This record gives sequence, C-alpha cells and structure tokens, in this order.
Amino acid sequence: GTSYIVINGTTAESATISKEEKLQITACIVKTTAKRIPLVLGIGGNNTLEVIKEIKATDLTSIEGILSVVPYYSKPTQEGFYQHFKAIAAATEKPIILYNVPGRTAKNMDALTTIRLARDFKNIVGVKEAGNNMQQYLELLKNKPAGFLVISGDDDLALGITLAGGAGVISVIGQAYPKEFSNLINFGLKGDNQEGYAMHFRMMTIIDAIFEENNPAGVKTVLKELEICGNEVRLPLVKASSQLCRNIADFVRSF
Repeated sequence: GTSYIVINGTTAESATISKEEKLQITACIVKTTAKRIPLVLGIGGNNTLEVIKEIKATDLTSIEGILSVVPYYSKPTQEGFYQHFKAIAAATEKPIILYNVPGRTAKNMDALTTIRLARDFKNIVGVKEAGNNMQQYLELLKNKPAGFLVISGDDDLALGITLAGGAGVISVIGQAYPKEFSNLINFGLKGDNQEGYAMHFRMMTIIDAIFEENNPAGVKTVLKELEICGNEVRLPLVKASSQLCRNIADFVRSF
C-alpha cells in the first residue's frame, strides 16, 4: 500500500491555495491520519527567506519530512540552487526531499548539484526527480551517497527507475489507484519486471491521459469518475475538456 502521504504538493494545487488554507489542509490530514502513516509536507518556493519563514512558522510535530521544490521563475545558477537548499537545510532538522521539476520551474537542477547537496547535508535525504530524463535519473542512481533516496516524480518512468535502484514514486495516478500503483512499485522494488510491466502497460493509457492537458485537472477527472471528489480546479487551470473526460470515463469503466 501507500508508504507515506505528501501534503500540499503540485497535484494539490499548492500554487493557488492560501497560507491559511495550507494550514487547514495540513491540520485536517494530521487529524484524519492519526499517526497511522508518515506525512511529508510541501514547503517550497523561489523566495528563500520566505520558505525559511514558513518552515519556522509551521508546526512540524506530526510531519516526518519536507518536500521542497527547486526555485522557479528566477532561474538561478546551479550554485544558486545549492545555496537555496543549504539555507533551507540549516533552518530545520526535519528530513528534506528535494523536488526537481524543470517543466514547471523553467530550469533543471543538475544531478551533480543534487549529489553535492546530498553529500553536504545529512538532513537532505532524497530527491523527487520529475524531469522525465532517464539519463539524469541514472546519473543520480550511480553517484548518490548510500541511503539517499532517488524517487521518481514521473509516473510513466516510475517502474523503470525503481527497477534501476530507485526508491519508488511520489505519484499522481497513485492518488486514484493507490493499490494498483503501489503493486507496480513493489514489483519494481522486488526486481520483478515481468509482473511490473504487465501492470505498467495496463495503466499507461490513463497515465498518458491525466497529463494530456494539465495536472491536476486530469487526475481530478478520474477521481470524479470514481466518486471520490469533484473535478473543480482553480484558475488559471481549467477542467479537462469534454473529449478527455469521455476518454477517462471509458478507461475507469473498463479498468
């Protein structure tokens, strides 16, 4: 099953929820989960001082770790990335998972920078790598310190990364199909590529579909079809198109 829950990540529309809403969401999840599963909290941004301020102002008692995105928009150098996360690592004793997603941040944090951070700061314990770049994944897996977690942020590459030595996935489709996608990852962790790829091919259609227009509109459409929640998103995002909704509905009915 699910190993931990990430709060206020990209799929939670963290860019368009207020600080007050973030606190309410976190408090609700902490209360609901009641220490039954580890919680990782998304705290990141492109203003280093504000990220540190938010970390210090947040009650992290029930939080196992922090997921912190690479600074966006400003497009810092690799040294800028390093200094940003150095300052964040000094601001908390909580474990930190870096989050590299160049498709959203406009600039890639190189594997060498990630490895440098991993070696220099004991509370930087992993990276969620979401660049859809197999070469970068392999560089991280080859050069990482012992115990450092290379976590896939790409659902379509998650099995291959796990089979290559990765530590699983922080998933989008896993929010709709947690059991099935957890099984896929567990096959990868066990080195069972036959069963793993059987599940991978079974799920590829829906993985492609949920990213066809934008995330989280796609996966929220799946969740609506499963009668888990509505499919509303906040501007500037919009709901999935009628055609995509039909395609997703067809998959859900047949899965």
